[in-house]
Order: sequence, then C-alpha cells, then structure tokens
Amino acid sequence: MTEGQIGILRKETEEMFYHGYDNYMKYAFPEDELRPVSCTPLTRDRNNPAHVELNDVLGNYSLTLIDSLSTLAILASSSPDKKGVNRALREFQQGVASFVQVYGDGSSGRAGQGTRARGFDVDSKVQVFETVIRGLGGLLSAHLFAVGDLPIRGYEARADTPVKAASGDTTSGRSMGIGWPNGFIYDGQLLRLAHDLGKRLLPAFYTTTGIPYPRVNLRYGIPFYTNSPFHYDAENGQCQTSPIISTEVTETCSAGAGSLILEFSTLTRLTGDDRFEQLAKRAFWAVWSRRSTVGLVGFGIDAESGLWNGPYTGIGAGIDSFFEYSLKSYILLSGLSPTNYTLSESVSDAVGNPNALFPALTDEANAAESFLYAWQDAHSAVKRHLYRGSTYHHPHYVQGDLYTGATRAFWIDSLSAFYPGLLTLAGELEEAIETHLLYTALWTRYSALPERWSTATGSIEGGLRWWGGRPEFIESTFYLFRATKDPWYLYVGEMALRDIKRRCWTRCGWAGLQDVRTGEQSDRMESFFLGETAKYMFLLFDPTHPLNTLDAPFVFTTEGHPLIIPRRGTYTEHRQSHDFPSETHAGIRDLTHVEICPLPSGNIPFSISATAARPDLFHAASLTRLHLIPNLDTLDSPLVEFSSDHPSVSVSDLHSPSNYSFYPWTLPPYLIPINGFCSKLAISPSFDITFPMPPNTVVGSGTLNRVRDGIYVNSMGGLRLGMIRDDPTHPPDDAITGASTFRIQTVSGVAMGRDEKVFISKDVMNSVVSASDPNFMRIRDTVMLDIAIDIPVTKHLTTNSSIGHTGLPPSDTSDGSSKVVFTENDNSEGEAMSHMKIAFQSLIQQFSSMLQDHPAPIESSEFIRDYIPAITPTGIGAVPIPDMEDAPSPDFHGAVGGNLMWKTIYIADELCDRKLATIIPKEHHIIVLKRGGCSFSTKLQNIPSYAPSSTGLQLVIFISYPENDSYDTPPPADNWLIRPLLDEPQRTPGGLPRHHPVPMVMVGGGVETYEKFKKATAVGMKRRYRVESQGVPVSNLIVV
Repeated sequence: MTEGQIGILRKETEEMFYHGYDNYMKYAFPEDELRPVSCTPLTRDRNNPAHVELNDVLGNYSLTLIDSLSTLAILASSSPDKKGVNRALREFQQGVASFVQVYGDGSSGRAGQGTRARGFDVDSKVQVFETVIRGLGGLLSAHLFAVGDLPIRGYEARADTPVKAASGDTTSGRSMGIGWPNGFIYDGQLLRLAHDLGKRLLPAFYTTTGIPYPRVNLRYGIPFYTNSPFHYDAENGQCQTSPIISTEVTETCSAGAGSLILEFSTLTRLTGDDRFEQLAKRAFWAVWSRRSTVGLVGFGIDAESGLWNGPYTGIGAGIDSFFEYSLKSYILLSGLSPTNYTLSESVSDAVGNPNALFPALTDEANAAESFLYAWQDAHSAVKRHLYRGSTYHHPHYVQGDLYTGATRAFWIDSLSAFYPGLLTLAGELEEAIETHLLYTALWTRYSALPERWSTATGSIEGGLRWWGGRPEFIESTFYLFRATKDPWYLYVGEMALRDIKRRCWTRCGWAGLQDVRTGEQSDRMESFFLGETAKYMFLLFDPTHPLNTLDAPFVFTTEGHPLIIPRRGTYTEHRQSHDFPSETHAGIRDLTHVEICPLPSGNIPFSISATAARPDLFHAASLTRLHLIPNLDTLDSPLVEFSSDHPSVSVSDLHSPSNYSFYPWTLPPYLIPINGFCSKLAISPSFDITFPMPPNTVVGSGTLNRVRDGIYVNSMGGLRLGMIRDDPTHPPDDAITGASTFRIQTVSGVAMGRDEKVFISKDVMNSVVSASDPNFMRIRDTVMLDIAIDIPVTKHLTTNSSIGHTGLPPSDTSDGSSKVVFTENDNSEGEAMSHMKIAFQSLIQQFSSMLQDHPAPIESSEFIRDYIPAITPTGIGAVPIPDMEDAPSPDFHGAVGGNLMWKTIYIADELCDRKLATIIPKEHHIIVLKRGGCSFSTKLQNIPSYAPSSTGLQLVIFISYPENDSYDTPPPADNWLIRPLLDEPQRTPGGLPRHHPVPMVMVGGGVETYEKFKKATAVGMKRRYRVESQGVPVSNLIVV
C-alpha cells in the first residue's frame, strides 16, 4: 500500500471520528452518550436502577467527551489544514475547557464548582471498573497530553502563564499554567478532577478480601453493601445498629477487580496519594492468588467471600483485561521504585484509607517483575488448557473448566479479539498471527464481529448477534502491523473502515449493529467507538505518529487511553528508594529467561505479504465457513442496501467482494502469491470406545468418582471413553517424547482436562477388556515398575494433624491394615512422582475433608506404604523380574487391605571390595546395595550362589545417588532413571557362570531412599501397564 493510499485512509478515519464527535457535542453534550439514529442524548435509566447495561457505564459526567479527549490529542499530531489550523488540537483544548466549565477545576474553592456539579459529586451508582477505565483513564491521559508528557507534534506545553485564583479559592501552588489560544489556562484541572473521581471510588475497596465491590455511588459511597467494613461502628462493635438486609450483588469479574493498576498507579505517581496504587495491586493479587491448581483464573468472583461464582474460564468477557494488565503493569512500572505505604495517619478526607485493613504489600507484590511473571504463568495456563492448535482445524481458544481445564464451550466472543494484540506486545508473534487470522476471516464473513460465535456450529451463538462498535479486533490489527510491517494488516484495517462506514453511518453519528447479519442498527454510539475504535484505526494508518515512534514505557489502557509515568517533575522522583538486587530476592524470579520479541517473518519470494502467503490462510477461512458464503451475484445482500444519499460513504465503501477465496475482501490481487499452496488441514482423529455391559448390571452414580487428579473408574460396564489424538507439538509430560498419543477427553460424557488422568484398577479392567482388543490393549511395561515398601510408624496422632507430605491425612481403616502415606524425595531433584503415587494420592484426597472435620486422636502403630519408581537393567547379564503377584492396590477409600510378600531385607553398602556371607542370600528376600564404586556386574558377583527358594533371595535393589548421574539437559519426566547396563553374563564369586542369575532393579532418591529401606519391614513390587489403542499409547490412562 502506497503512502498516498495510507494517507487517504488516515484522512477518512479522521472524518469518521469528527462525524461522531461533532454530533455528540451538538446533540448530546453534556450528557454521557449519543443516540445516533434519533439524534438525542442517551442518559442513565433512573426509572430502572436494575438496567445495569446503561447505568454501570453512564455516570452523568459527559462520558463520551472524556473518552474522546485522548483521541483528539492523538489526531492533533496530524498536519494543519490549508489555513494552518490544527483542528484536532483546537478541539482538544476546547473540550478540556468545556469539561472544566461544567464540572469545575477540581479545587476546593469557588472555581471548583461547575455549571452541573462540583467535580464528580453526582448521585450516580456506577461500576467501579468502567468508571476507572473510561472516566479516570480518560482524564489522566488527557492531562498527560496537556502537560506534554505524551507527545503532540508541534505542541509545546510551557507553564509560563500566570493563573489568577478565583475568589474564595484557597488552593495554592498553581501560580503558573499553560496558556492556550482559546484563552484557557491549563494548570492541572484534569488531574485534580481525576483525583476527586478516584477518591469517590475508594469506599468500594472496603472489603475483607481486598477485592473491590463492583459498584459505588459517586456521592454516597456504598450504603447498599451492608457487610462492608466501611460501615463498622467502633462504639457498638457492629456494622449498624439496625442491620439492613441487602440483595445487592457482590459478584465482580476478574477483569473488573484486577484491571485497575494502570490508572490507579498513574494517579498515585502524579498526585503522591499512595492509596490508589496499593489498592489496585492488592486487588490484582487477591484475584491471582485464587487461581485454580491448573493456573486458570475464573470469570466471576465474590468480593466478600473471595469465592469463584462459577467453574468457567476463557480469555474474553469477564477476564480479558486481567491478562492485559498483568503484562502492561510490568511495562508501565518497570524501572520505578515501588510504593508501600498506607498513609493511615496522613489521610485527611472523609473516605479514609482501605489499605489500613490489610498488612502492607510485600516487596514481591510491589515489584514490577512480579506482574510479568503472572502474565507468563497465566499465558502458559491458557496455552496449555484453552488453546486448540493447528490440529483443530485452525488455532483458536475455547471456554474451559476453571479447575480442570476441560473444554466447556466452543464459542469465541468479540472481546477476545484483543488477545492477538496482547500476544504481539509480549513477543508471542506466531500465536498472535495465527489466531488473528480467524477474527479477520470472521469479520470478512459478517462485515463486523458478532458478540459470540461458535467454532463448532459455524454460526452465531445464543442469539448474540450484535456488534456495538467494539475496538478489540482493530486494536490487535494495529499491534500486528506495528510488529510485522506487513501491508496485509493495512488492508484488514481498510476492510473494517469500509464496513463501518457502509453499515454504521447515520445522519447524527455512528450506530452499533443490532444484528450483524441484517445490518439492523442500534440507537447508541458507545463512548469507546470514539475513544478506542477510531483511535486505533487512525494510528494504524499513521505509521510515523509520535506514539508509534516513542521509545518510552507507555501503554494503552484497556479503554485505549495512553498512559506514561514521567520520570521527572512528578511525585515519582521524590519517592523513597527501595534497593532491589539483580538476583532473586523475596521470592522474585530473576529475569534471565524472558521472552525476546522475534523478528517478523520475511517475505516469501515473489510475494509482498508474508501473511497473505501463509499456508494456513485458508484454514481460518474454512473454520469460519467463509468459502461457503454466497457471493453478491447470487444473494440479495444487506451490503448493497444503502442508497447514494449517505454523504460520508464513498463509491469504494460500497464495493464488496465477489468471492471469498482470499480475505480481507479489500486485499488486492498483487498481494496474493503466484502459485501459492495451502497446507493440508490437520484434523485430530477422534473416536469413542464403548465397553459392553455385563448381564444383570445397572449403571449407577458410583461408576465414576472425581478425585484430585482426574476420574477413578469403579466399573467399566457400559463405560464410554472419548479419545482424541494429541497434537505432537504439545505432548503430555508423561508421553513418549516426540510421539503422538491418544488422550481420553471424555469419560461417559464427563469432560476431562488436558492434565487430568483416568485411573482404572487392573482387576476392574480384566473383568471387561479383552486382551486381544486392538482398540484397548493393556501392555505390561518391561522397563519401569514400582517398589512398594512398608515403614512402621508408632506415635500419637490425630486425623487432622498426622498429615503426610501430600498435605492429606491418612485414611482410617477398621481392620488394622496399613495406611497409604507418600513422601517426597527432597534430594532427588527432577524425580517424577510414580504412577502409583499419583493414583493413590488422588484416591485419598477424595475423603480428606471428611477426616479433617473429625479430629479424633488415635494411637497408631501402623505402616506408611511408600511407592518408589524403579527401572530394570539391560544387557546380556540382565534377567527377568520374578513373576509374582503384584502388591495390593488401595481401595477407593485409600486403605490397603493386603500385605507385601517380601519380609526379610538385608542392607549392604556398595559391595565392591568384599563378598557377602553365604547365609545372606539364602535367608533374605531383598538385598539393598548402593550404586557406585564399581560396576553393577562386580557387585552382583560378590553375592554368593544360592538355590532358589521361597525364603531365599528374590530381588537386588540398587539405590542411585544424585552424584551418580549427570545430565546435559533435564531428563524427561518419569524417565529420569538411566537403565543399568550389565555388559557381561552374571558370575559367581568364584568366577563361574551363575546358574541362577540374580534379578535386579535400580531406584533413585539417594540417602533418603536408603534410610527408608533400613526401616522397612516389608517390600513388594507393582508392575506398570500402559494402554494402547490401535498401536498408539493412551497418555492419560493409569492402570493401578
């Protein structure tokens, strides 16, 4: 695209903005929003307080003007018109003056009273999140532009004009201001108003969890949240003398509670009021600390209880900006000294300081790096559980289960279109490009993004077919163009511009689409259309804009307002310095391994656009069913229903594609690669296996039990397993490295998380499964097995204090059988937990809470049964393991009812320079030796000959120490043991071939394992099995 073409699009975007802004100022100001169809203002619904779609956002403080000021400041870097007038700068300065006239200058004196209100002293119950990102963020961004901290080309902010104090104004320190051509003198009015607005939001932070309430009244605070500490009566010791029963909703969303740091930190750094930054950080960590064990954050959370309101998660509505602020908080605050004060004594206003309810934040919670780590962990969890890669038609994200990561729904929403832009900012460029393709194809299909669309059905989900002018798709397009410079994204922006002008134009502004299929318009122009949508589109078409070349840690908020914390001339430079060493401190990881933004893809030969030449371009079109959409020659389309009397619509806007082979529909033919190829669609094979129902059996609720790490199957009769072949690029940790595996994704209709496992006992499997069934074949592992040992424990215990290393109490049994308790090998770094440990811990977890509720003391002289992974040897001296009965498995309650077979154990040392006594192998079932000092063959040769018997030697166990092994790279999970090599036939101490070779295994754990065997009273062995389907391993099925 030529510079001339880009300039035309930039000019059209300016005109689009002015068409909306001018009509808002004409028909709606000083109200909040404009009705562009009826040409009237849109205000709060005071007759229906429950109309939160309006009342949460519209606070009766000229919202659209606040949201538009930063856009005007950005447009002000354009060249003046032919008369030398910078219209955008003039409108920006006049907008600031108009706002101050209506709401005052934020001071306590006479000038603080506006024609409508004194600051934000309005009787409006608003949502905290929307007020922060739109109102507070808009005021702060406009202030930073006004004082020159954010750049406007050709504008110099010189504070050289005397400020005349109004009569009765006691505010000091404002002797000089910035004089503007309209006669207005700017001396920080917007910052003072922002501080006023921020203080009016503080009551919402009076909670016991640190999570703010979702709503607050800007005049009266939170009288409707009767349980808040804000209402605590110090004299009576209760919240109120006559408590009010309130039905007010206390549920907020993760985005609403955790996306306040950018605005609040900027307010703190510019005003010196530490309350805001501390409250916002505390709220973020309060949400993050409640993430599930698989690292996912939920949609809704209760501000009073801190509990999740549902088991759903995703990347879109309700959670989107939480991820965004994780990364951007690191960018904004990096290099700055953290604040860590409560100001409980210095706060003089009536609101006080909610920080006083909590201990001061730790250095880790204050450090900018911690937010980067939170983003990295959050993205890893999303990539692991919610991302469906190229083997699912085309990469996209699903809605998942908060606790397991299992897929809950297949729809994507328009808000999630922000994620490719965030990925771009984080340096995850390939993931950003491939997922952005899907949103582009979807926009091409509907000429907008429907609120919710299903990847499974290819149609709009749940009737949510509107588009309210949302900016997220254009925002991501802007970020991707800045990172890649690929002209393909300019044509994507042109498509969005043409479609908006064609479908959303009205005589008085820009309407949203009530139905993206028919083009039916809604009578509302959301403030973010001018504050974000037009802004990102303008910056996309202005590559040389000062913000696009600014080398400084500034960020766009989730409302599209640019913010920066000046390094000089603000409260920041006077902060107390906190020394943070470069190494890890206070639990903060070092920054040795951080993402580096990759270079954009180079152009493919004989092509101009690397994106247009991608081999998966058609995959996204296929997933959106774009290739099935009829063209204009065969369909009466709403795309051509507009007449020629639309003055802002040009001939090019009315043009639309005749086919959808390539997208966006504005893509010129010369960007399409000659002789280009599309790669084959990679679809993950999936199928169901249903097991027969034995006669006279009934499937009951006890067939499946949910345990900590997955599902325990009690009966396989009638069981249905949904199998899918996993993406080889993301193999499960316990899968064969580099090999494709099947994974059970549903069990009788119950969805499984990616890391969840299915546990089936060998006996249950034997009752139904045929040994020759190729679809479900059990195969014994000839390399790995588990050694079971019983260790006696004699001490006074209670069921809630005798907690093992798992954090779970042992299950009580009435028959005197041993208990199953697992211990960690602290000195065996990298050791994977045995399959038996995983399975049995999960079973015990099921009943842990029941046992903790009844802490009856018991006198215990029972056993701790531990399971230790072992590996068999290889080489000409290796012999099979004894064919004996496996160690008994615990039942579902975690109790083990059987005994281990081998009772006599001899503990030796390395056994390199001496021979054992002849009687030892005849009277001991187990001999334990240390690894090292000499070869395995030499150690075995020092064991005297013996005749096989039930009382004689059955197995030799070698214990490996950490110093015995050295790895260039970390070994695969559960394969960390290296198979011992017996490179010569076994011999007797006299050097003769051994007629009865000695079976052996090796375990890890070093000193800790050695001490366990010294205390052990019995040893057993449990073989491992794996299940294969059609010759492919099933990765998440464990046979116990």
